[in-house]
Amino acid sequence: MTKNLKQITDLKSVDVSKLVEESEAEGYRFLRRLVSQYEDGTNTFNQEGEVLYGVWDHHDHLVAIGGLNRDPYSPKESVGRLRRFYISPSARRQGIGTELLKEIINYGRGHFKEIVVRTDSSMADAFYRANGFSADLGLPEATHGITLDQEASKAAQ
Repeated sequence: MTKNLKQITDLKSVDVSKLVEESEAEGYRFLRRLVSQYEDGTNTFNQEGEVLYGVWDHHDHLVAIGGLNRDPYSPKESVGRLRRFYISPSARRQGIGTELLKEIINYGRGHFKEIVVRTDSSMADAFYRANGFSADLGLPEATHGITLDQEASKAAQ
């Protein structure tokens, strides 16, 4: 599957309806919240260190989305929160989620010391662990986290 990963600077200009439908069919409501919070201005991924990415297939259909916010639950400004991360079922197990996650983490390196996420999905748990996240953080609002090595990211650039 040919893919095109790029930053979304205006969600209102992106057709996310198919992803929203697919996520709701799987019992997830967080993409519906992504759209409503973007529309009402409560979360537009425009604060310092925040970003929203999408991945499009070769038919120009959005097949994955994910963003990074300042963690609203942490008193520390150095903590980012992975938000609204979703891969279309038809695009899973092709490396798209890993590529999208790596892009978000690399972006976050310049802004945060740690990225956390909350999930109750066993598939997501396995995915995050496979991509270097620790589980069982002992935090009420985060199930997984990864510490960002600032020096390694500078050396890699």
